[in-house]
Amino acid sequence: MAPQQNIPVAANVLGTLGTILWCIQTIPQIWTNWRTKKTDGLPGSMMYLWALCGVPFGAYNIVQEFNVPLQVQPQAFMALCLVNWCQIMLYNRKWALWKVILIGIVNAVAFAGVETALILTLRPLYDDGNGTGVLVVGIIANILLGMGLLPPYGEIWKRRGRVIGINFVFLSMDWLGAFFSLMSLAVQSSFDVLGGVLYIVCILLESGIFFSHIIWLLRTRKIRKEAKSRDKTFDDVAAEHEERGIPFKFAERRSRKQIKEEQNDLEMGEARREVTSNADETQEHMAMGAAPDNSVKGAHRNSSKPEATATNKSENVAHLIDR
Repeated sequence: MAPQQNIPVAANVLGTLGTILWCIQTIPQIWTNWRTKKTDGLPGSMMYLWALCGVPFGAYNIVQEFNVPLQVQPQAFMALCLVNWCQIMLYNRKWALWKVILIGIVNAVAFAGVETALILTLRPLYDDGNGTGVLVVGIIANILLGMGLLPPYGEIWKRRGRVIGINFVFLSMDWLGAFFSLMSLAVQSSFDVLGGVLYIVCILLESGIFFSHIIWLLRTRKIRKEAKSRDKTFDDVAAEHEERGIPFKFAERRSRKQIKEEQNDLEMGEARREVTSNADETQEHMAMGAAPDNSVKGAHRNSSKPEATATNKSENVAHLIDR
């Protein structure tokens, strides 16, 4: 595909809207992470893959000389996703702040260096009519973007359709950003298939997240209504069922790793109790064994005293007779 020439005004306008949305899309998510100081339900792999996606995505758009907003868009997308990933490392993984900042800067520099190298390498080849390298980079960008939207589905499966940790304002802005960017490509003089596929993948997978949570809200509406009447939340109801050992239809699924860890903890607890029980039994046996020995010794001492007294008396009588 040749570089874009005579880009229509509509393409620039739509591309600008998409870029603005993608430049500020994760700010609501960043604010939510900072306010709550937790990122449960927001996978770190999602944000890192998205940040990584910005490298081939940016090179792809710049080499093909798309409209300027679409060239800026991947850079903003990459930077904001990297900030979100750093927050996840800070709040969820409990990394030290200095470590998070250092690793974030190192990743940003590495991403910028790789993207620059890709642009300098691919542009001369693309200008000479060899589009293979650009095609490969575009495919990689699509794969990384799609892979980044798969981890949230793991969290959704775990919570039986419920979405937590993901700010829906952020998700809506991301969806709209992809939509306007797609429309921007559609009104250009020629439609870029790979760029279009990238935005379509984003739109479809994010739509799935929306629909999943809406379905969960419909399925749990009675439970949530009843909980609200008792000044409780859905999580309170789930916790009550767990404490009482009552099966709950919407309880979180546990991964094999969590189940294995719980089994190991249970086995270790049983082993400790067994060791403690054996130690107590040993002490009891030792105490019981010491008591008879003491009584026997006492009996021997008491029995020897009468014998000694009788002997002394007989000796005294014999002495008197002799006198």
